[in-house]
Amino acid sequence: MSKIGFCIFTIALVFSIKQSIAQKADSVKIDTTLINKLRIDPPKNILPVHSRPLLIRPQPIPVTMLDYQVSYWRKYLTVGVNLNQSAFSNNWSGGGVSSFALGANIDFKAEYNKQPLSYTTELLLIYGISKNKGQFSRKTNDRIFYDNKLATQLSKKWYFFGSVSFESQFDVGYQYSDGVAPLLISKFMSPGYLTEAIGFEYKPVKYIDIRIGTGTARQTFVLDTTIYHNISGNYGVTPGSTFHNDLAFQVVSTINKDIATNMNLQARYALFIPYNNIIHNTTHRLDATLAAKVNRLINVTLNGTVLYDATTNTKVQATQGLALGIIYKFPN
Repeated sequence: MSKIGFCIFTIALVFSIKQSIAQKADSVKIDTTLINKLRIDPPKNILPVHSRPLLIRPQPIPVTMLDYQVSYWRKYLTVGVNLNQSAFSNNWSGGGVSSFALGANIDFKAEYNKQPLSYTTELLLIYGISKNKGQFSRKTNDRIFYDNKLATQLSKKWYFFGSVSFESQFDVGYQYSDGVAPLLISKFMSPGYLTEAIGFEYKPVKYIDIRIGTGTARQTFVLDTTIYHNISGNYGVTPGSTFHNDLAFQVVSTINKDIATNMNLQARYALFIPYNNIIHNTTHRLDATLAAKVNRLINVTLNGTVLYDATTNTKVQATQGLALGIIYKFPN
């Protein structure tokens, strides 16, 4: 064999052996079980571990109660004083008379609300007097009004109520005419009115209240019999008696609303219809007050009353007043 042939034979033999080894290597299976058995796990903790179940129990904690008190009452007190004064020297060329006028009013109101009951009480005291030079003093306003109402709620806007109200005046009242001596026409409890009512109350909104008194009784008092001959109708009281009772249907409507910034309107309308004499003795009364707040203390107040009561006069009566004064409300 020549050298070239021997080299070719050797190369072919080496290549054949290499191919055979590669094929055997691809077909060899690895035993993973043996590997897993030979794997060495990390050593376990030789110290014992004791576990206890977690128990949760409520534990009372003492708490000091706060000193809070719930009040179902709301109370208001309004006090007002009006003063009007003018003075002239004896030789004032424009003429005139010195005068002095003083007016005061107190309005106390308390409300209790605890569903379904509500209670309201209001006391209104008004008195005014004026004095012109060379004349006796004369009153310009005089009223005592006390109202109590207890109600229980029937629905969102309807209530069943019972009320008691009282009305009279502080001072004697005279009727003045030119060239005639003043005539005494009224005084405390002459007349005086006590009114009891039960019925239904309607509150469509917070600032409007309408009472419909289907069962109403009113007692009229004229305790001073000396003024009988001075009054047309004697306030409904028969001469020789000091007391008269009426059973009637009554409607009382009130409004208390801020109609503008620093301006409040209060009005109360009362309709009284006696069952025994509906046409002749029906009574209408409207009281209205418009108050404008200038600052914390100063108010301008316009008030008026319109009254039709055949037991006092066959015509419509009216009074009106405009005042600038001091008014304070608690709480402010």
